[in-house]
Order: sequence, then structure tokens, then C-alpha cells
Amino acid sequence: MASDTPEEAVSPWIDAHNAFASLYTFTQCTVLCDLNSDGDSKLIVADLGTGSYNMKLKVYKGTSLMSESAILDLPTAVVTFHMQSSQASNPAIAVASGPFIYIYKNLRPYYKFTLPGQDVHPLEKDIWEQAKEDKVDIMVAREMLDALRNEHGAGILTARSLRLLQLHPSDMESFANVHKHAPLKKQDVITCLSTLKKCDANEDPVSCVVLGTEARDVMILDPEAFTVLSKMTLPSIPVFFSISGLYDVEFRIVAACRNAKLYTIKKGGKSGKMICELSSQVVGLERISKTIIVACMDRSLTGFTSKGKKIWALHLPADITTMTTLNHKSKGLKAVIVALSNNEVRIYKDNFLVNLIKTDDVVTGIQFGKFGREESVLIMTTKGGGMIIKILKRTAEFEGKDLKLSGKSASQTKLNIPKKTKLFLDQTLRERENATVMHRTFQSDLQKLRLLTARSYVKALHSSLNPVSSAACDPVKLNCAVQGLGPSFKLTVNLENTSPNIPSQNLLLSFYADRNLYSVSKPFVEVPILIPGISYSYEILVECITDKAISDKVKVFLLNRGKSKPIISAVISMPVSEALVVV
Repeated sequence: MASDTPEEAVSPWIDAHNAFASLYTFTQCTVLCDLNSDGDSKLIVADLGTGSYNMKLKVYKGTSLMSESAILDLPTAVVTFHMQSSQASNPAIAVASGPFIYIYKNLRPYYKFTLPGQDVHPLEKDIWEQAKEDKVDIMVAREMLDALRNEHGAGILTARSLRLLQLHPSDMESFANVHKHAPLKKQDVITCLSTLKKCDANEDPVSCVVLGTEARDVMILDPEAFTVLSKMTLPSIPVFFSISGLYDVEFRIVAACRNAKLYTIKKGGKSGKMICELSSQVVGLERISKTIIVACMDRSLTGFTSKGKKIWALHLPADITTMTTLNHKSKGLKAVIVALSNNEVRIYKDNFLVNLIKTDDVVTGIQFGKFGREESVLIMTTKGGGMIIKILKRTAEFEGKDLKLSGKSASQTKLNIPKKTKLFLDQTLRERENATVMHRTFQSDLQKLRLLTARSYVKALHSSLNPVSSAACDPVKLNCAVQGLGPSFKLTVNLENTSPNIPSQNLLLSFYADRNLYSVSKPFVEVPILIPGISYSYEILVECITDKAISDKVKVFLLNRGKSKPIISAVISMPVSEALVVV
């Protein structure tokens, strides 16, 4: 008898644990991380408690609670990141709670970052000043604050005013008498949290903390000093981030906001650019390769390009509660895991349903990754406080076919062929009548493109600006990197002989820079014999000798001894030097 639930036939999952754990949390408040760098990954959970008190940061080793720390306010999100590039350093935990980010190192409190305060609206300040001096009745003050909220929105008011507007009229007088003499402050609140790799794309690099606030700001924090490296502004309040790239090179932040729109921020930008408008509010945002996958409150799951063009869309049978990414590195599988309010957890590879899991309760938090010594573990927390752990079988295969169509043959599937429009017929007729002219135009444009490409290649060969030498006698690869903030920079030059068995010798490295701007410690370096297949590094100090905030280019030439024409060259754009600080 055929089963209606595909996961019951041959399930790719092993049931490892299913018990009540008294957890009240979401996907954004859970993370898997190897805290002690010993290959044993732990589950870190920011438990929301009752929603008003008993908030705790819990660390699970296997199914047992390993550590527990109190959190002062309701947690928003949890991330882990490396503060130092040393292999011996353990990752830190960042917990966003209210206007603060609490940093834990080795499960101990390490640092507390506080969002900068905001200016209070002058009218609100004047209302509370009058209430302090008993010049205005508290009911009149409430009406004035309510009018201010209706005119400018709730985000313009402080927490004190918003709390006053929520109270019953009988409780307003006592509330105002308690708080009206205290200074009026407006504190921003963190809405979402993520990480951005700083300068290395390896597995566990140094990462910056990225946060979004109620004031529509996006801030990138330094991983060591926790100062604000960059600050951008969005048209609406961000709730989800999808981040790619490196902070020191190039990065892109895709933000889903409360106005049901997606915005993108690139390096150097100060504000977000809208890429698409969604049908309803966002409940999940993930990126798989170059596809941005968005889950919305109207039960839709949609895939977009990085420029906001819709690729595919699905309508799910129930409300979406949460979503995360399934990244199975050993099999090269990337998919999204979607939890629904009908006790289903679905796995989609692109727009194909490849697996379906039934649960006893609604899933509110999902994490997939390494847990303990197992590489592929699915951890789910439920609405009733339960924890479900499933291990992916090593023989599991997720085929790229839709399980919804598995019971139908190809002949029974009706193809959705669009009707021929008048525009299509007119275009076809035009192509038939002008086939020869169109083909000649295409061939002409193609030849022009090939000619332009050939000219650019010849120009690069003559100027020796290509990254790999074209000379048969000295096939050398050269690349350069600049390190430092200034005024002293370290220039690292890497040379590699790409020949299979012929060494290169009698070579010189020469450096050219504007003498009014830079001082090079070694204008030229004698290069010893280059053995094929071995990379050679040379470090040269370049000092900026001007106090003006300008930069120039440094040129690197690789020459044969006794010849003036370079074998290969590189042009390095130097960064603007920081001012010299004397302590």
C-alpha cells in the first residue's frame, strides 16, 4: 500500500532525541558552535523564559545542559564569532538584548556594547517637563502624546511615553508621579543580529558583528574594540539579514524590513537600495549561492536573484513559522528547511520538495549543522518547549525531484504552455522577413567584440600588466597585497614559477612610487632562483611621508637582470593613510 507521507517509506533521518526541554526560543536565538575548539560542537540557546523574566543563555552538550547564565532583558538574537585570527582562540558569543549586546568569552561575561542614545522629540520633552512641574493634567498629557504618536509614529516616542499610553486611566497618575522626575531618555533597540567575515573567507575567520536597530540603522562593529566601523541607514526597520563577502574587500547586505521590502547595501554605501517589494511581511530570509529565498506571512516561499528578480514562487499549505539553511558540505547539498504551523517541516531544494518531516508540535526554532561529533544534525525546538534531534543518514540522498509529483507519470503531467500572442506572431514574421539582415548584424557585432577583446589582450601583453607572464623562458605569476592603516604599510609580493620543470633565475623586483608621497624601504630586491611550484614572499615597508589625506599608486616590476622591459608588472592602489597618533 502506497503511503501518502513520503518520509515514512525510506526516511533519511535517524531519530536521536525527542523530549520536553522547557525551551521557549526561536531560530534567531539558537546557534551551533564549537566553543572550545575541540571538535565537539555545542548548542547555544537564548531562552526567552516567560517573556518577562527568567531569560537565560543555555549551552547544551549533547542532550544535557552544560551551562546556564541569566540574561537581564528579552533576547533578540544570538551569534558566535572569532575575535582573533589565532587558531588557539575560542569563539565568542554575542547576545542581543534590548539596546545591548552582551559578549561572552569562554562562557564568561566579557564585554557589553551599548547602542548610542537618541535625541528626544522636543514636544515630548516639553510635555514631560510640564507634567514634572504640575502645569498640565496627566490625561491632557496623554492626549498630547497620543496625537504625537499618530502624527509621527510610535518610533518617535520614548519607552516611558509608550508605557503611559498603554496604561489604564486609573494607573496613569501613579505611573507619572514615579517617573516624571527622572531624566527623559530615548534608547534604541536591536532588532536583528548577524556576522560578516572581516578579511578571510576560511571556515573560522575573524568576523564583525552586524546589527540592525529600531532607528533603521545598520551598524558593523569591530570584533576586538567593538567600535562602530560602518553605519548605514535603511528606509524601514530591518528584521532579517543575509550577508555575503568580506568587510575588507567587498560585501553585500540584503535586509528584509518591516515594510515588506528587500533592500541591499554594498560596501561604501550609506543607505539601502530597494530591490523588490514583497506580498506580505517577512518571516524568514536565507541565501543559497546567488538565490535569495524569502518566506512571507501569506504562506509564500519565493526565490529572487541578487537584483530582486523573481525566479520561482511556491504557495505552502499552512503558515510558515521559521526557516533556516541546510548545508550538507560532504554531499554538496544546499537547501532550505521550512517549518509550518500544521506540524510539518519541509526541505526544499530550489523550488522542489525533497523531504517532509512530521512533528508532534509546531516547530519554532531550527538549526542544522555539526552537533557533538556528528556532522549533519537537525535540531528543532517546538512551541510547547520540546527539543527534537534528528541525525542525517550517511546514505541519505535528496534527489532534485518534487515529491508532490512523485505519484504521477510524465505523461499525466500537463505542461503549462502559454498561448501565442499577437506580439509573438508579429516578432516571428519580422524575423522571417529580415533573417539575412539580422544575421549579418549579429555577425558584425560579434566580430567587433572579438577585435576589441584581442586589442585589449595585446595591450596587456605589451604593458606587462597581465597577472601571469606570457614569456616562455620566465613563466612567473605575481600578486601583491597591502597591510596596515598607515602611515607605515607592509607590501607583500608573492612570486611563483608556473613552469613544470624549468627554474627562473637572474630576476629583480623593482618598486616605483611618488617620492613626495611615499618612502620605499627597498627600491629593488634581488630575487634568487625560483623553483617551479613553490611560492616566494617578499615584504617591503612603504611609509607615507605626507600629512595630506591623499593616496597614490605603487608600481611593482619584475625584470631580467640587464633588461629594461619588465617581464610582468603590477599596479597597487594604496589606501589613504591614517593620521599618526602620538601617545
